[in-house]
Amino acid sequence: MRQEEKKTIQAAIIGALLFLFIQIFHTSLNRLDNWDIVSALYLIVGCCTVAFGFAIFAQGWLFFSSRLSKGRLYVAALFGGICIIDFLHTLGFVAFPLISSFITPEESRWLLTFSRLSSGLGILFIFSREDKPVTVIEKRNVFRIAFMLIVLFIALFVFIHSAVPDLFTKPWMSTIKQFVDLAVLFVYLAGVAVIVFPGHNEKSASLLVIIRALIFFSLGQAFFMTPLSGGNIDDLFGMLCSGVAYYQLLTGVYRLTIEEPFYEKQLAEERINYLAYHDDLTGLPNRRRLTQRVEEMIDAGETDTCDQFSALAIMNINHFKNINDSLGHYAGDLLLKLVSERLGNEARPSEELYSMGADEFAFLMTERASLGECLARATELLRLFEAPVNIESGEYHISLSLGMSIYPGDGETAEHLIQNADTAVHNAKEQGVEIRRYIPAMQMKAKERLKLENDLRRALERNEFYLLYQPKVQLETEEIVGMEALLRWNHPKRGIVSPNEFIPLAEDSGLIVPIGEWVLKTACLQTKQWQLAGYQPICVSINLSMRQFLQPNLAGKIHSILSDIGLDPSYVDLEITESMTLDKETAFDQLKRLKDLGVFISIDDFGTGYSSLHYLKDMPIDRLKIDRSFVSEVMEDSNNAAIVSTITSMAHHLKLKVTAEGVENKEQLQFLREQHCHEAQGFLFSKPIQADEFEAIFLKKAPLGASL
Repeated sequence: MRQEEKKTIQAAIIGALLFLFIQIFHTSLNRLDNWDIVSALYLIVGCCTVAFGFAIFAQGWLFFSSRLSKGRLYVAALFGGICIIDFLHTLGFVAFPLISSFITPEESRWLLTFSRLSSGLGILFIFSREDKPVTVIEKRNVFRIAFMLIVLFIALFVFIHSAVPDLFTKPWMSTIKQFVDLAVLFVYLAGVAVIVFPGHNEKSASLLVIIRALIFFSLGQAFFMTPLSGGNIDDLFGMLCSGVAYYQLLTGVYRLTIEEPFYEKQLAEERINYLAYHDDLTGLPNRRRLTQRVEEMIDAGETDTCDQFSALAIMNINHFKNINDSLGHYAGDLLLKLVSERLGNEARPSEELYSMGADEFAFLMTERASLGECLARATELLRLFEAPVNIESGEYHISLSLGMSIYPGDGETAEHLIQNADTAVHNAKEQGVEIRRYIPAMQMKAKERLKLENDLRRALERNEFYLLYQPKVQLETEEIVGMEALLRWNHPKRGIVSPNEFIPLAEDSGLIVPIGEWVLKTACLQTKQWQLAGYQPICVSINLSMRQFLQPNLAGKIHSILSDIGLDPSYVDLEITESMTLDKETAFDQLKRLKDLGVFISIDDFGTGYSSLHYLKDMPIDRLKIDRSFVSEVMEDSNNAAIVSTITSMAHHLKLKVTAEGVENKEQLQFLREQHCHEAQGFLFSKPIQADEFEAIFLKKAPLGASL
């Protein structure tokens, strides 16, 4: 229970005990009743009460402009008017000179009754409605209306006060007074219920103060309506409780208008400052904070140590995009959290972990160490991910690439150190190694990569791409049964650019989608042209990228291309990788739509991806292509031979065809025949060649039997 809630409960208990005490010892207290003393105390308490009411009005008039709301505005206007009525009641009740001539003590009780009833109904109305912001113009209008109403009421009371009957001398008026008093008490208690019960949610400190005010208003009303209320002691304690209620209300309004806005603004500024220097997903300090911290490290560091360094390591999750695209962004976010937790748990007191955004993390080693120790520590960090991570009830093996810059040595400013570490990690990914320490030559390579990406964006419109074709041979009949279309780029200045160099660039930049569509159109058009030329129809295999595969309208695009060209879908074999099937539900739906077109589906580079084997029995696929890394060493490595044999056997049981890639010699070919592999492709048959060469060598001639 919070402190303010305890105070509210204590206020209710103390108020109830006070009321019981006064009632129990009422007779004894009345013996001490001295009108001069009671009237003086009543005047003092009444004036304090009026002062509190005016302060409530003043806060509403002066401070609400920066944080206007209907509830707070109405409270200020309500009690601004009521404090005037209470002031007149107090002066009339004690027979104050100049006032007693037209407001007698008996008549002043009407003012008190009206004041209590108005405050109760007003509070009930205000807190039973939704609090909304108001404009400055609305604020002025509310105060004008409140002022006019109170002036009208006072004028009316002064005009008819002599005709107002006494509340105590006439029995029937006493009955009416008791009924009105009960109604006022009920309204106060209803106000408490309106604030307390909706949703039973946790109340703010300011609302709890207002609840305490209503409790004391109710207690004061109980004193005013006791059977012995003609006694001055009850009136004095009633006014005292009203004064306490006004003070509580003043405190609550002060908190609502000044304290809470200030604290909310302070919290908002702290939150903004936190978000400015922390990653929202992982909660780790971000790149901006890292820059500050490295600057502090440089300013405080010594530069005369030639063999002791501080190190900055930037780590990047390998193939994160594939996981994120296949399993969805939720799984990608979960993976980032798991990686940050694993690295954070490993951090030593002198080490700090940062999020660089996307799938990059920075690890700052502030304690000076030798270069060998820094690299050894980097290796330890990467070894943390030899154990799999659990994502959505599945285990996945991930790896990280790490680039390192050291101080002093690899930069004199924070920006240079961070940029150089970032350059080193991208170099590590390109080279397929785990760790790279920054060297100046990497910066030149990064600039070349950027320029190459810019050239890649214009390559399609400049017709710099072309296709090569590599035949697929059926091992049983030794006939050409298909071909794989392979993309190549003839750069106007650099010449032929390796696919290993530009394909990753195309995937990272998103250019792989229009490029892949061009490959699909060009390969299908070439296949159709050969059919129209009268050659034996063969199937063309075309690789799909991850970005292409995840397009919702992929099947529609392919159908449109095939329809425009007039190519039968049965002569198209679409190749995907295992990583595209990580999200099994999405992959199944996409593959089903593609199969409904009538095309064939192959799993390329089988055995090198993330997925387990159980998905094969459910996915609508036709062929497995054994990766060249297994085939190339099948005669030297018994493990590779076992893998090839196992894949072939499994494919036969699942009624899938098997194609072996990378066949380079007759020994490999013979082994594949013994395993009953259906098809093969590789340099033994032909390297990838131009369309006119392919036509001359393989389409115009007989089968390859004699040469194999």
